[in-house]
Amino acid sequence: MASRHLSRSIALQSLFEWDFYGQEGETIEKVVKKNFKEFGPGLENQDFVWQLVRGVIDHLPQIDKIIVQSAPEWPLEQITAVDRNVLRIGLFELLYTKKEEVPPKVAINEAIELAKSFGGESSGRFVNGVLGTVYQQIQDLTPSE
Repeated sequence: MASRHLSRSIALQSLFEWDFYGQEGETIEKVVKKNFKEFGPGLENQDFVWQLVRGVIDHLPQIDKIIVQSAPEWPLEQITAVDRNVLRIGLFELLYTKKEEVPPKVAINEAIELAKSFGGESSGRFVNGVLGTVYQQIQDLTPSE
């Protein structure tokens, strides 16, 4: 598994656990460190995991608002915890990272792959639909050259 894909998987598992327990209990730092030991013992660069986890948490209200707006038929609390956290990671990468580091289509594709690996039967399509909608809105707002 590629290093950045493994990093996204660890970030997802950590955010899922943190979210599952009501964003309380163990601190996110403890959860991430435990998941490094369990799922990424040979992962050389842990910075990307921390960037994703902290970025999602720092921008959580804005990201969740975008999810609600982009999937109006699905109240946030009714979206499965896996799909909700895949969307959070995907939206963080899509909206808050440098496009040179993570091109938008890579962010979307990686989120879809996480959804397929960890989510349910329709998770990939759901994540694709929501992130595709947000990406299209970004494109519509970007002036053409």
